Amino acid sequence: MSARTEPSLLDRRSAALATYRPAVRRAERGTVVSVGDGVVWIEGLRSAALEDVVEFAGGGRGMVFDLGRELVGAVLLEQGQAITAGTVVRLGGGRLAVPVGDGLLGRVLDPLGNPLDGLPPPAAAGRAPIFAPAPPLLERDFVSQPLYTGIALIDALLPIGRGQRQLILGDSGLGRTSLALDAVFCQRNQGVLCVYVSIGQRRSAVVSTLEWLRHHGAMDHTVAVVAEGSALPGLQYLAPYAGCALGEYWMRRGRDVLVVYDDLSSHAVVYRELSLLLARPPGREAYPGDIFSIHARLLERATRLCAACGGGSLTALPLVGTQQGEIAAYIPTNLISITDGQVLLDRELFAAGQLPAVDVRRSVSRIGGKAQHPRIRAEAGRIKLDYLQFLELENFTRLGARLEPALERAIERGRVLRALFVQERFAPLAPRALLALLVAFNEGLFDAVPPARAGEARSRLIAAVDASDLDLDSPRERFAALASAALGEFRAHG
Repeated sequence: MSARTEPSLLDRRSAALATYRPAVRRAERGTVVSVGDGVVWIEGLRSAALEDVVEFAGGGRGMVFDLGRELVGAVLLEQGQAITAGTVVRLGGGRLAVPVGDGLLGRVLDPLGNPLDGLPPPAAAGRAPIFAPAPPLLERDFVSQPLYTGIALIDALLPIGRGQRQLILGDSGLGRTSLALDAVFCQRNQGVLCVYVSIGQRRSAVVSTLEWLRHHGAMDHTVAVVAEGSALPGLQYLAPYAGCALGEYWMRRGRDVLVVYDDLSSHAVVYRELSLLLARPPGREAYPGDIFSIHARLLERATRLCAACGGGSLTALPLVGTQQGEIAAYIPTNLISITDGQVLLDRELFAAGQLPAVDVRRSVSRIGGKAQHPRIRAEAGRIKLDYLQFLELENFTRLGARLEPALERAIERGRVLRALFVQERFAPLAPRALLALLVAFNEGLFDAVPPARAGEARSRLIAAVDASDLDLDSPRERFAALASAALGEFRAHG
C-alpha cells in the first residue's frame, strides 16, 4: 500500500486560484481623535453600535460606550502599544464574550477571561456573551429551595433561596465580605458552584481573600473574576457582567450557582467616572441618569429556571457600602428596590461584639419561609417573633423602668438567644445543627443557661448533633431528646 502524500504548495495555490472570485471588499476604518483616562474618542465608525468591540492598530481593544453625531466614545479594555491621536481603529466584528465551563473552577481571571494566577489559559467549554438578556418570565420558576449560608441568624431569621437576590449592605469594616465568603465556603458540600467578583479593590485585599479561599478548599467550587483598583475603568465596569455570564452557563445546564458582587458601590463609582469622561449629563450625586438600569440589567439575570429550561438557579449576593449607616443614599436605595431583601450590618452591634452584626429589625428577606425547610420554618417562626419582642423590651429597659418578673424573664431569655446567634467567622453551622439549636431553645432547654455561657452550651449541643445520625427529616422528639441530654450534661459539669 502506498503512503498518502500531502498536496504540494503549487497544488494548493492552484486550487486556491481556481476557486477565487474577484469582488469588492470594504472595511470600515476609523481614526482616534483623542485618548485619556481609559476613554478613546474615534471618528469615522459610522456603523458602530453600543457594546461593539473595536480593535486598534498595533494591538489593544475597546468597547463602544457612547454614540455621538460625529464621534464615537469607547472605553479601553486592553492597552495596546502607543494608542495616540491618528491611530487606525476597526470594528472587531462582534460583542464581548467570556470563556465558560468547568475548566474555569479554581482559577482567577480578569473580566475578559485572561488568567491572573500565572497558569495557562483555562480549558473552556465555549464562550458566552457578557451582556446577555435576563431570562423571560415564562422561563422562570418560584424560589423554593434554601441556599444555606452556614450563619445561624441568617438561615433562621432571614433565609435566602436559590435564585434570590439578597443585598448585603453596611459601613466599611463591619464584615460584608466576610459574610459573603462564609456563604461561599458553606456551598462546599451543597452542590452549588460559586463565582466571586472583585471590583475596584486593593491588590492586598484581593490576595488575602483568594488565599483564604484556597486555604479552606473553597476554590475547588469557585471561580474568581478580579478587576482590581489599578485596572482599566472599562474592565472594572465589565467585571460583574462577566461573572454573571459564567454563572449563567452553569444555570442553563441545570446547576445551582451563587455569585457574589464585591462590591456594586465601586462599580457605580467607575460607571460615574466613565460617564463624566464621556460628557454625559450628571444627575443626583453626579451619577448619570441610567445608573439604576445598569444594576437592574445585572441583577435581573439572577433567577430560578423552570424545569423545562433545566431547573438551574443563579443566586446573587450584591454588596454595597454605606456611610454612617445611611441606607437612604442614592445607590443603596436603588439596589434595595431591585433586590428581594437586604441584610444590614450595624456599627453599634459590631462594637458590642454581636457578630455577625446583623440588624434584624431593618433586615428582611422577601422570599422568607418559602425558601426554608419545613421543619426549620416551623421552629424559626416562633423565634423571630420572640427575638423582635426582646429587642423592643431591651430598648424600653434603658429608660430605667421597673419591669414585672415575666418581662424580666423574657429579656433574660432574649439575651440567651442573642448569645446563641454569635458566631465566629468561617465556622458554618450545618442545617441539622441549626434545627437542633432552634428546637432546644423553643423547648426552654437554654432557659437555665446564663447568657455569658450560652456559647459554651451551644458548642456542646453542636458537637452532640455532629456525633449523631440525625437529619432534617428526623422526628422532632429525637432532636429534643438529644438536646436535653447534651445540655443536661453541660449543666451537670458546669
